[in-house]
Amino acid sequence: MSCEDEVMKIGKKLEKMILNNSADHGGADDLLNKLKDMPMTLTVLQKTRIGMTVNNFRKAASKDELVVLSKTLIKSWKKLLSSDSTPSKSDKKEKEKSSNSPEQTDSPSEMMDVKESQGSEPGKTLMRQDSEASITNDPVRIKCRELLASSLVLDEEVKVRIPNAQCPKELAAKIEDSIHLEFKNTDQKYKARIRSRVANLKDKKNPKLKEGVIMGLIPPERIANMSAEEMASDEMRQLRAKFTKESIDDHQMSRQEGTVTDLFKCGKCGKKNCTYNQLQTRSSDEPMTTFVFCMECGNRWKFC
Repeated sequence: MSCEDEVMKIGKKLEKMILNNSADHGGADDLLNKLKDMPMTLTVLQKTRIGMTVNNFRKAASKDELVVLSKTLIKSWKKLLSSDSTPSKSDKKEKEKSSNSPEQTDSPSEMMDVKESQGSEPGKTLMRQDSEASITNDPVRIKCRELLASSLVLDEEVKVRIPNAQCPKELAAKIEDSIHLEFKNTDQKYKARIRSRVANLKDKKNPKLKEGVIMGLIPPERIANMSAEEMASDEMRQLRAKFTKESIDDHQMSRQEGTVTDLFKCGKCGKKNCTYNQLQTRSSDEPMTTFVFCMECGNRWKFC
């Protein structure tokens, strides 16, 4: 097994410990010591993202020896990154310009650094310093991101109308990341939330939703938490409003049927605002049965 594969395997075990809140497990120190003894290279660091995993593990662990060992690993890897190349004067100028601009660079050292406010809780998905989604090796999450990305692909004629459309894959990763941060797992609730986003984004009768996400009018964090009513098209909202009105009207009609009278006194509220109906419930030679309904409190009773 190559060094990269071994590092990836150890990283997955550490992530599993974090998600299961077992960062202080007895085997954790063995995994960290294995990483310490490995001939780490810059390429392996970039491909495996092991620095982010170890940093997240450090924040989830409570044992001092595990925290110290994690810090030692991260410190040694940062030295490896800094010694990779010596920046020239022009590089320093470019770095100063980029530091004054709102955009973040994408250097390997920045990939390893993590916001303290993000990932401070055990098991929380690690986020980069910029607004990009976290990196994941979970096959379920990767598949969900692919489904979301396919639902965000625009038709050719729409692409012409929206030239500055955002990348579907990047948007899908951010949407999935927001959903995963809410549920912190990939259970049925997580999958149901993903399916509802995919179904609504693929709905050809509701193109405004997809276009709003692609154009940035609806942020990924917003679409990740929208209800079915909020995602519905204008036509669907009107249809639901119509059904609601008809249901209310039917309910009101059922209450108002019958003859209005003040001859009956409600035994529940004591008022005489009532309606009544008469039905032949017994044989034809027997008198009809009177059903009384109180318009004030909704009480019903039978008067024989």
